[in-house]
Amino acid sequence: SLDTLAEGFLDLATALPIPPSWPPYSTTIILCTVLSRLALTVPFSIWAKRRQWRAEEVVMPIMRSMAPKVARSVSEEMTRERVHGTKEQIRAIHSKRVKEILSKQRKLLFAEHQCQPAATMLIPPVTQLPVFVGLSILFSRLSQAPTPFDSESFLTLSTLTHVDPMGALPIALGFITLANVESSRWFMTDAQLKREEQVQQWKAQRVTRGETVLEPQKIVKSSLRLVSVGRILIASMVPGSVVLYWVTSAAFGLLQTWMLDYWEFRRKRKLEAYPSQITLGEILGHGHRYVV
Repeated sequence: SLDTLAEGFLDLATALPIPPSWPPYSTTIILCTVLSRLALTVPFSIWAKRRQWRAEEVVMPIMRSMAPKVARSVSEEMTRERVHGTKEQIRAIHSKRVKEILSKQRKLLFAEHQCQPAATMLIPPVTQLPVFVGLSILFSRLSQAPTPFDSESFLTLSTLTHVDPMGALPIALGFITLANVESSRWFMTDAQLKREEQVQQWKAQRVTRGETVLEPQKIVKSSLRLVSVGRILIASMVPGSVVLYWVTSAAFGLLQTWMLDYWEFRRKRKLEAYPSQITLGEILGHGHRYVV
C-alpha cells in the first residue's frame, strides 16, 4: 500500500549513511530518483537504441537493394496485364503497387530482426510512466501533514511540503525540459546537416508551388516547447518534494539524452568515415556484428 511505501521511504532515509550536514530526505529523494532511472530507464533506452540501429544497418540496406528489383518486377507484371491509361495514371498505379510490396517486405524484415519502429518508440516511455507517476504520488503523500518533510528545507524550498516560494526549481524544470528538446541538433554530423538543408530546400520548393507540406518534427518540437512552459506552471503548484523529484529526473534524462546522442554521433561519424566497410553482403552475412 501507499502508506507502507511511505514508511519504507522514511525508514530508508534514516538508515542511509548520509552526512549530518546533508538534508536526509532531499538526499534520499535524489538517490531514489537516480537509482530508479538507472535500473528502469537506461536499460530500455539502450534496448531501443540497439533496435533502431538494427533497422538502420540491417533492414534499410536490404530495402534499398530490393526497391529496383520490385520496380522492374511490377513493370513487367503491368506489361503482361496490358494495363492501359495515360502516362500519369500508369505511373501512379506502378508507384502504388511498388509501395504496397515494399511496405509488406519492410514489416516482415522488421519482425524478423525484432526492430519494429512502434515498439522501439513506445516501450521506453511506457515503462518510465508508471515509475514517474508512482513516485510523484508517493512524494505527494509524504508531503501531507503530519510528516517529517515539513521540518526540512532544500535550496529555495522552505520545506519539502510547500511550493517553491521563489519558483526557482519549477523554472529550472522548464529550462531542463526545453534543453532536452533543443539539444537534438548538437550532435548532428556534417552529412546529416547537409541532408537537412537539402530537405528544407525541397520543402521550400513544394511550398512555392502551392503544395501543402506537413513537418511532423516541427509540430512535435513546438508541442514539447509548450510542455516545457506547462511543466513550470504545474511544478509551481505542487509540494517541494515532488518538484525536487521532477527536477532530478529531468536532469538525469537530459544527461542520458546527451550520452545517447553522443553515442549515436560517434557511430554516424564512423559510418561516414568508412562507408565501404559496411556493405549489404556483410550485413546479410554477419548481421550480429552491427548489434551494439
